[in-house]
Amino acid sequence: MTRRPALVIGVDTGGTFTDFMAILPDGRLVAHKRLSTPEDPAQSVLEGLDELLEMLGIEPAAGKSGPVRLVHGSTVATNAVLERKGAKTGLLVTEGFRDLLLIGRQDRRALYDLTPAAPEPLIPRELSLEAVERTGAGGEVVVPLDEASVQRAAGAFAKAGVESVAVVFLHSYASPGHEQRAAELLRERGFFVSASHEVLPEHREYERASTTALNAYVSPVMQRYLRRLSAAAAARGLGSLRVMQSSGGVTDASAAGRWAVHTILSGPAGGVVGALQAAREAGFAYIITLDMGGTSTDVSLLPGELKVTTESEIEGYPVRVPVLDIHTVGAGGGSIAWIDAGGALRVGPRSAGARPGPACYGRGGRELTVTDANLLLGRLPAEWFLGGRMKLDVAAAWEAGRRLAGALGATVEDAAYSTLQVVASNMERAIKKISVERGFDPREFALVAFGGAGALHACELARALSIPRVLVPAHPGVLSALGMAVSDIVKTYVQGLLGPLDERRAAALQKAAAELVRRAQADLDQEGIP
Repeated sequence: MTRRPALVIGVDTGGTFTDFMAILPDGRLVAHKRLSTPEDPAQSVLEGLDELLEMLGIEPAAGKSGPVRLVHGSTVATNAVLERKGAKTGLLVTEGFRDLLLIGRQDRRALYDLTPAAPEPLIPRELSLEAVERTGAGGEVVVPLDEASVQRAAGAFAKAGVESVAVVFLHSYASPGHEQRAAELLRERGFFVSASHEVLPEHREYERASTTALNAYVSPVMQRYLRRLSAAAAARGLGSLRVMQSSGGVTDASAAGRWAVHTILSGPAGGVVGALQAAREAGFAYIITLDMGGTSTDVSLLPGELKVTTESEIEGYPVRVPVLDIHTVGAGGGSIAWIDAGGALRVGPRSAGARPGPACYGRGGRELTVTDANLLLGRLPAEWFLGGRMKLDVAAAWEAGRRLAGALGATVEDAAYSTLQVVASNMERAIKKISVERGFDPREFALVAFGGAGALHACELARALSIPRVLVPAHPGVLSALGMAVSDIVKTYVQGLLGPLDERRAAALQKAAAELVRRAQADLDQEGIP
C-alpha cells in the first residue's frame, strides 16, 4: 500500500456544477462547488482550485502546497462525442473493408420503427481509406503489407486536414505486425494514431473498429485539455494529476490522454465509487445509487461490489472497454419541462445546463426546470443555495412556471408539482430497468441518494419502489469528487486468443498472460508505483 499524500483533491466536472473535495492529512473533508463553464471546462476547474486552496490556507504558488495528488473526472471526452467536437479523424482499414463502420451490425434497436436510422459514423466514408494487406484468423500473413498504399492514404489524410487516424486491420489481434508498421509510418507523418491492437486486441471487427475510432476521435481533444490542466496545476504547486476512468479506477494524465476512450464515463463512475464507500461505512452492502445532477440522473445497482461491463455504448457506438454498469436518463435539476405535440407534459432530456441554467439562477433562463419547480413548492431555500453563496430568484422561477401553467391550463403550483411527478416517473423507470428487468428486487436494496438534487427526490422514489431504506451521505452534492479522491489506480490489459484449449494453445495462453503482467509492471514502474 502506498502512503497517502499530505493532501488529496478530487475534482468532478458536471454539466451544471464543478465539484471539489479535499481530503486533509488528518482525514477531514473540505467540500467546494462552483458553476461549470461548458465553453471552457478548465476555467471552472482552475478557478475552483484557487478558491479551494484559499479556503485551506494554501498559497497557490509552485512548491508552497506540499505533496498533493489531484484526481479529476472529466466530461471532455463525453462532450466531444455528444457534440461532435472531436478531432478530424481518418480510418485506415484492410482493403475491401472500407464500409466497416457504416455496415455495423444487423440488429434492430427499435423493432417497430418503420424508418430506423443508424447513428452517423464519427468518421465519414470519404475519410475511410484502405491499405493493401491481409492477415488470417490464425495470425498468418495472407497478403503482405504494401507500404506504398499506407503512404498514399497518409497523403490523402494530410490533404483533407486529418489530425488523428484509427488503424483497424483484419485479425490484427492475432498478429499485429501490419498494424504496427502502418501506425509507425503514419506517426512519422505527424498524425495521432490509435491502432486497434493497442486499443482493443480482441476479435469482432465492428466493435474493435468502433472503440478504436472513438479513441482516435476524442484523444487529441483530451490530450490538449489535460496538458493545459497539468501545467496550470504544476504552477499552483499541485502534484501529480490523475484522471478517473469509466471502470472506477484512476490512471495518470498521460495515459488518459492517449487512451481517452477509457474516460468517456469518468464522472458518473466517481459517484458510484463514492456511494459504495459511503454505503460500506454505514453498514449497507446491497445498494442502488441515485446520482441526480444538473443535466442527468445516473443509476446503478451494486450487489456488494462494483459491477463492470464491456458491453456499453455511447450515442449508439459500441465501446468495448471496461465501464461501470451505469444507466443514464435525461432527468436532472436543469431538465426543462415542455409540452409535446399531443399536449402531454414532458421533462428532459433537454437541459438548461450551467448557462443560462434554471430560471431561478437569474442568468437568463426562461423555461421551467426541475430546480425551479422544487423552489416554487418550497423544497429549496432561496436564501441558502450553495451554502448561502448563491441566492435563487423566486420571481424568475414564478414567471417560468406561469408560462408553462398557461399552456397547461393549470395553476403555477400544479404545473410545478406535475413537473416533479413526471421527472420522478422517468427516474423510477430507470431504476426498474437496472433492477426489476434484471431479476433484482428493489426491496432488498438501500437507495443511496447523492448529486445536487438526489436527496430531494429519494424518499418519493423509495416509496414508489418499496425500497425500505434511503442513505444520504455526508456532502452528497460532491460525492462524485470524493469517489475520485478515494479511488485506486487501475490499469486494464487485454489480449484475445481464439482456438481450442489444447496443449499448444495453453502454452500460448500462459505466454500472453505473462506479457500482460510484464506490461502492467513496466507501466506501474514508470509512474513510480511500488
